Amino acid sequence: MKFGFFVYDRKGIKLVIERILNNNVVSSRDEEGMEIVVMGTGVGFGRKKGDRIDEKRVEKIFRLEDEAARKRFKDLLAKLPLEYIRLSNDVISYAKKQMGVELNHNIYLTLTDHISFALERFREGMLFQNALFHEIKRFYPKEFSIGVHALELIREQTQITLPEDEAASIALHIVNAEYNLQVRDTFYMTNLIGRMVEVLTQYVPVMGQESLVRDIVVSELKFLAYRLLTSEPLKENGDPKLSAFIRQEAPEAWEATEALKQMIREKYHCEMSQEEQLYLAIQVKRMHDIFG
Repeated sequence: MKFGFFVYDRKGIKLVIERILNNNVVSSRDEEGMEIVVMGTGVGFGRKKGDRIDEKRVEKIFRLEDEAARKRFKDLLAKLPLEYIRLSNDVISYAKKQMGVELNHNIYLTLTDHISFALERFREGMLFQNALFHEIKRFYPKEFSIGVHALELIREQTQITLPEDEAASIALHIVNAEYNLQVRDTFYMTNLIGRMVEVLTQYVPVMGQESLVRDIVVSELKFLAYRLLTSEPLKENGDPKLSAFIRQEAPEAWEATEALKQMIREKYHCEMSQEEQLYLAIQVKRMHDIFG
């Protein structure tokens, strides 16, 4: 599904209400005739179709290029309190600043929906554990810290203290937007990374310990998992001489990556290329040399 969100400058806008979704959200048309969603306190209160939108009340304007996404987003904004929408936007702004990367704009939809649903579940006494809590916290520390910050914002703005599992769930939405994945794909990728770490730890026990080199290896496993999940198999273009050298000089590292390659093939029906295996074996050897 394609999402296109564009935030307009509030100054000098001259927009007309096309439809009132609620007191705080209306739809309009931009200068290109594209439907846009306008958000702001009281922007639709006491107004009617055809009225000029008060630009002083406008906080954010979204333009969604996909028709199905546009309908879903409007339906979501129409039923949610404005503070939830603002809350989600605050989390996204914080995430962008902390990560220093652009996030897929569908996070405005998915994260807002998730936070609303999480608060609704909490009020109804329905709490769920995140099955990948430990993996998410371990493999995505930056995203998890954003999730923790989000829980603090939620507590400050709603007086509701959500369980720490929700920090992991929010982190998943950040990962989704970062890698342009669906939630189910992120679960799959995180599970794959966890299994890869388990396999390598059997051969290189220090893989299970915190260290900078271990973090580098885990980072490589993230890219490998993402490539296996989203791309076609790579053509074999590894260096046979270098592979032979690593087999001879670092048999434990090569054996570990061989076991990893076999597990990926059997459990996930994906294929690691020889070049990927070679590069990973070098990183594993480096970790072993440093930490023993």
